[in-house]
Amino acid sequence: MRKIKNPFVKIEDYCCFGCSPDNHFGLRMEFFEDGNEIISEWTPSQHLQGYTNVLHGGIQSTLMDEIAYWVVLIKLKTAAVTSKIEIKLKKTVYMDKGNIFLRAKLVEVIRDKIAHVYVSLSDSENKICATGNIYYYLFSLEESIKNYNYPKDYSIFFENN
Repeated sequence: MRKIKNPFVKIEDYCCFGCSPDNHFGLRMEFFEDGNEIISEWTPSQHLQGYTNVLHGGIQSTLMDEIAYWVVLIKLKTAAVTSKIEIKLKKTVYMDKGNIFLRAKLVEVIRDKIAHVYVSLSDSENKICATGNIYYYLFSLEESIKNYNYPKDYSIFFENN
């Protein structure tokens, strides 16, 4: 397993709700590559609840969309935009039960244009609380570098650099 660095933090005014460490209202997610999966451990904050002590379903969807996007960045080495999200909320995620764990992996690339990523969200007891199939419209590497701040040097995503 290896830690993924967020190279976008060097961009002026970078404030991604999902992964910017400097967005104090955001999720501040961090990621690791573990074989063919991208994983994240995340601590819920009370201001993100729906019902009392329950993580809001929209936040669960956002967590899943964010980690799935990092699968595209790391495994497909390009940028993309979300085109479709199918989330199944299966079990209540309680705010006071500890950290949440997310796992995501590439399922397939369709016609070289659409990436299909599968995501699971588990509670601190390793019980799956939500699953998702998320689809992304892929940009070419050239367009990703030119318009979407994708780094020219892929190795910048990893700790040893």
